Amino acid sequence: MKKKVLLTRTLHDFALKELRKKYQIEIHSGKIPIPQTKLRSRIKEIEGLICFPYDKIDKEMIKHARNLKVISTYSVGFDHIDTEYAKEKKIRVGYTPEVLTDATADLAFSLMLDIARRVSEGDRIIRNGKWNEIYGAYDYVGTDLQGKTLGIFGLGRIGSTLAKRAKAFDMKIIYHNRKHVSKSKEKALGAKYVSFEKLISDSDFLSVHVPHTKETDHLFNLKIFRKMKKTAFLINTSRGKVVNQRDLESALKKKTISGAGLDVFEMEPIKKNNPLCKLENIVLAPHIGSSTKETRKKMAEITVKNLILGMNGKKPIYSVGY
Repeated sequence: MKKKVLLTRTLHDFALKELRKKYQIEIHSGKIPIPQTKLRSRIKEIEGLICFPYDKIDKEMIKHARNLKVISTYSVGFDHIDTEYAKEKKIRVGYTPEVLTDATADLAFSLMLDIARRVSEGDRIIRNGKWNEIYGAYDYVGTDLQGKTLGIFGLGRIGSTLAKRAKAFDMKIIYHNRKHVSKSKEKALGAKYVSFEKLISDSDFLSVHVPHTKETDHLFNLKIFRKMKKTAFLINTSRGKVVNQRDLESALKKKTISGAGLDVFEMEPIKKNNPLCKLENIVLAPHIGSSTKETRKKMAEITVKNLILGMNGKKPIYSVGY
């Protein structure tokens, strides 16, 4: 009898075909994310789980898993999974980091361009019938990227790739990490290591590329925004909870900083009555950092491979902990 695998949402046809060859698969097709009560009921029977970043796989959920061998998440982040407890229970956890690097860096850069040149704001002006005259010398002006300082918080895969894009636009690049990257990498990217305090105070554009942890939770708050330049812009394509959303709303309203570009939020999806939606000096994207046809296909391929390896008692291609 084939082993049971649950998908909390469907994947590409080629991925499902590959899974059906080996396993008895069940695909949740109801409310997204899968209700915790349903997941709790199904996790008791399955040996493999394919989940998504909005699925909460915490300790209490994993406790109900009697036969679970592997959790394969269709995402670069894994903060929705209690990886420590999974390791304790000898459950392998796979994720999909490298394949979405370019797509996410491209989106971060597009958010920078958009907020700097007020593209989305202009789109709304036209669609709402408010473009009533040709703009003059001081009307509706944006900001150049050339010559500006890009601060990158987290010079990992995505942060490094963003630096390459910024270098082509003649931006000055500074970064802060837990530790320096190699001198050769700094030279290749044209990036200079600075303290966190200097990153905050010197950046014209500050792009966040760190995971959500106890240390980074609400790290960007009013205290930090007040230390940034009034002309600065915050870009976040990492995790929503790294930024205190209420504090950001306040900072944007009071022009403590000039603007922001967000692809991630504390609670997703956000509704149209969210206070951020009423602000003009912010560009909002619906968590689409990895959302290109090419990237999503590669993610599906790795998600399936991670699951198959884990089901066979082997380490996933990209593994967390065990």
